[in-house]
Amino acid sequence: MSNSTNTITAPTMTQELSQAPGLAQFAAMVGSSIATKDSTPWVLHFLSAAYYTKADDERELDDLRLAFAVLTTHWHRLGRPLHATDVHGFHHAFRRVRSGSGSHYPAGRLNRAQLEAGALELHGDWFMDAYADPARRAWGVVFESADERGAYRPEDRLATGALAAMSPPVGDSGEQLWHAYEPVEVPSAARVEAALCTPETWPDYASEIGRFTPLRSTGLDGQTFEIEVVADVAPHVPVFTRGYVTVTRVLDRRDRPALDAYVAGVNAALADQGDEQVAVPEGGAPALVIELTTHNGHFMGNAISRLVLFEHGDRAYLRDVGSWDPMPWFIRLPYRVQGEKAQHAFWGLGVPQQSMLHQIALATG
Repeated sequence: MSNSTNTITAPTMTQELSQAPGLAQFAAMVGSSIATKDSTPWVLHFLSAAYYTKADDERELDDLRLAFAVLTTHWHRLGRPLHATDVHGFHHAFRRVRSGSGSHYPAGRLNRAQLEAGALELHGDWFMDAYADPARRAWGVVFESADERGAYRPEDRLATGALAAMSPPVGDSGEQLWHAYEPVEVPSAARVEAALCTPETWPDYASEIGRFTPLRSTGLDGQTFEIEVVADVAPHVPVFTRGYVTVTRVLDRRDRPALDAYVAGVNAALADQGDEQVAVPEGGAPALVIELTTHNGHFMGNAISRLVLFEHGDRAYLRDVGSWDPMPWFIRLPYRVQGEKAQHAFWGLGVPQQSMLHQIALATG
């Protein structure tokens, strides 16, 4: 990646004034769209008790996904964002299951049995069976029945979000910064393609540092995702922010000439930047490209992310290729301190529990 990404210079007064609207949108992305800002402490405490405060060898990623599902289902059943005043009823459900354990929630941590018991106490005896049933789990929500799932409108989440206009890169291809992240081997291109083309299942592939939640009842093409990102500003102290992206292009093998031409253009742009990686290596065959374009306030600024699924020999791989405009100062600083490392880990360069691509590979294995 170009060193210019990490160069931080003090903005002039003129730059500060011109970037003020973008700074406000960037700051508005802290927290979650399903919870008001005054509820953030207890929401984070619950997620930390379920996952983040545990030792690395005690963490189970499905515990985190279950905790998110408990929260998102609570939001759905309430029919409004989670408030600070909701803490008492929510904590009470998990406090009851901790009695006699020698440690009382909200102090301490929640093991799997306590997490499941608290979820049943909060939602009802149906919850864990429904959580294990793909016909009753979608968009990050667990539903009591398939009919309830069919009536769900993921667009409701947009009412309390901060979705702004799309913000693709404005510079020419050669003026953008490009990077191809390391590919992740997947067990089957066909199974991964089927998974990616079912956007309501994307929360099932959440990693410990990020997850995609679809916000529209349509399919993949034109889908908008809320990306929830976790930054560890201190060990075991998570901070949440979010961004929005919309699928602006889907290309698959049914339109081979357009797919090949798109990948060739991306490979040429990477070569012009001196990136040693390519979207698809020589001798490989692209199977699917999903282009994701940012909205204003995104933590990468004006950017496009491209999920590229390809086959090479008798193996299949999934990788991301990103391009973005040079970042304004208020995005460049946190990106240099924390974001770049997290971005590389999320797209595959790191331990599997931090990477959505690794989780897709595991889920389709």
